Amino acid sequence: MPESFPAPDLAALAQALGPLAPAFDIRWLEDCDSTNSVLLEMPPEDDGKVHVLAATRQAAGRGRRGRQWLAWPGGSLTFSVLWHFVPASSAPAGLSLAVGLALVRALEKLGVAAVALKWPNDVLVHGAKLAGVLVELLPGRRAAPAAVIGIGLNLRLPANAIIPGQAGGATDLVREMGEPPAREHLLAAILTELHPMLATYERAGFGLLRNAWQKRNAFANLPVQVNGESANIAGICLGADEDGALLVHTAAGVRRILAGEVSLRLVS
Repeated sequence: MPESFPAPDLAALAQALGPLAPAFDIRWLEDCDSTNSVLLEMPPEDDGKVHVLAATRQAAGRGRRGRQWLAWPGGSLTFSVLWHFVPASSAPAGLSLAVGLALVRALEKLGVAAVALKWPNDVLVHGAKLAGVLVELLPGRRAAPAAVIGIGLNLRLPANAIIPGQAGGATDLVREMGEPPAREHLLAAILTELHPMLATYERAGFGLLRNAWQKRNAFANLPVQVNGESANIAGICLGADEDGALLVHTAAGVRRILAGEVSLRLVS
């Protein structure tokens, strides 16, 4: 028998969002396989609102490179946002980096210290993974791009939890700030940062956000290894380019790496 949790207080969530509340249409499911999959397979009509789908239990959450996003009932905040971009937007170049920046700003305002960003989609604290982002474009031919943005945030991990593919291990909000806010207030805090961040990104692209991202680059000026399907590259991490590409200074000069099927690791 699965453990039951109190139903989310959507009225409290709307109150926490304040003037931004009318901009969102928020659903909160008790169970689903993946909030990203639900929005991709059954996208709501574009009614001018930002559609948000959260889940208390997520059985088959996904991360980059086909990895599973592990979410523990009551121990994670998992949700997805459907954002419709205007025609001629630069999406999706650098989009996951812009989302990560919004997530970090929300956590900083909540009092989480030493939050940093690992290109292209992880939020770290002292090298341990706290949250991740997965961006997927809606399929089909559209006049303007639309993206489903999935976010998973560790609230309270089981003892000895391991995040696959994360060399620095995992951390959670309980460890980093004590008792975290209620999940409704936490979601409101993230959406409050995400909405203007996406509006800025839509208008000006990642270039306008690059300096803020660079200041939070977890691997700034450190030796890294980039492993991909076609090449392995070693060098010094210079951060992100104007379009969100990773810049690595190698013996052969500066290399640009796009956020495809690659992994980025520190070299000890």
